[in-house]
Order: sequence, then C-alpha cells, then structure tokens
Amino acid sequence: MENIEILRSNLVEKIFSTKNINLLQAIDDILSSVSTKDEQYTFSESQKELLLLAEEDIKYGRTITDEELRKLDEEWMK
Repeated sequence: MENIEILRSNLVEKIFSTKNINLLQAIDDILSSVSTKDEQYTFSESQKELLLLAEEDIKYGRTITDEELRKLDEEWMK
C-alpha cells in the first residue's frame, strides 16, 4: 500500500509542476475514462490532516486570491 501512496504523491507533484495544458488535458481524459463507481476512495491519515488544516484556514480567513498567489509566484521566481 505504501508504494501506491508514493506513486500518487509523485504524480501529484508532477501535475502541479507542469504548465503543459495538453498534458494536463490528456491526464484528465485518462482519469475521467476510468470508472470509479466500484472503487471506494479512502484518505490516508496525512491527507485527512491536511484537509482539516485547509478547512481551518478557510474558517479563519487565511486564504488569498488566485491573483495574489500568482503575484507571489512571480516574485518568488525572480
């Protein structure tokens, strides 16, 4: 089970790092074509913890807009 979590994590990192819209569309198409009706998704403990932290951030207004995030990214990349 650990191997699937490592693979999933690696894929997520690669997806977040690419700006290739064609690649992202192809990944979306592949994943959309797979039936998940019979699969029950369960979150790992670390995923549950991250979701709880995210909900807390939203609850207390610790969020920024997409535009603000893009500006921070641009500054960071300089």
